[in-house]
Amino acid sequence: MRWFTATLTYLWSGWGAITSLLLLLALWQWGHSLYGELVLPSPTATFAQMLQFYQQGKLIESLTITGQRALIGFLLSMIVGTLLGVIAGRYITTAMMSRPIITVLVGTPPIAWLVLAMLWFGSEEATPIFTVFIACFPIIFIGALQGAKTLDGYLHDLAHVYQLPWSMRLGDVYLPHVISYLFPAWIAALGMSWKIVVMAELLATSDGIGAALAVSRSHLDTAASMAWISAIIFVLLAIEYLVLEPIKRHVEAWREGS
Repeated sequence: MRWFTATLTYLWSGWGAITSLLLLLALWQWGHSLYGELVLPSPTATFAQMLQFYQQGKLIESLTITGQRALIGFLLSMIVGTLLGVIAGRYITTAMMSRPIITVLVGTPPIAWLVLAMLWFGSEEATPIFTVFIACFPIIFIGALQGAKTLDGYLHDLAHVYQLPWSMRLGDVYLPHVISYLFPAWIAALGMSWKIVVMAELLATSDGIGAALAVSRSHLDTAASMAWISAIIFVLLAIEYLVLEPIKRHVEAWREGS
């Protein structure tokens, strides 16, 4: 019963997001009426084109290919970035040593990594995956580092004095705090992974949404381009609001009782 009530509360709280999406659609329609079909197709024409792609099987196929590449690169960056970030956050020497490296990684544009990946791997599956990984890694690393670095030393000492089991220390003391820093980093990296993988596909592969965007660009088909872009946005919204946000609310439930 509590789970059902929490679900209803969460769905009701989404009215603000729905309102903002409706406002965006209204602005989109206004831009269409101002600039015309060639520059900015209407939402109706865009969604009709998306439906046509779905009926032809292109939409699911391209989304699957792009999603797999983005997910693999994101998961690799999440695992490696989280582990190394937590380690760096617990040891000041490691944190100081990693700082210039992370600065370099953050400051290097994703397009530069893509060019290097194309030189190293060619037009292979590894090119978009590597580009996603190397661009998302520093974001997650910084979140994990800050989460581990700002752990309350008093709680750590208290858990040590009372000799709490490691599982209780991890689940009740360390993890909730670190997750509160990690989740925003994960969400930011997830959104970036989709943008980067599409860019990489546009320049380096012959399949996926990026390659489809390249074809629609060469044909000057703005409606098709907007359809592919809208498909990416829908997937991102679904992942964030239907998967990540409920998990975040569950993990951070301890804050409500504090």
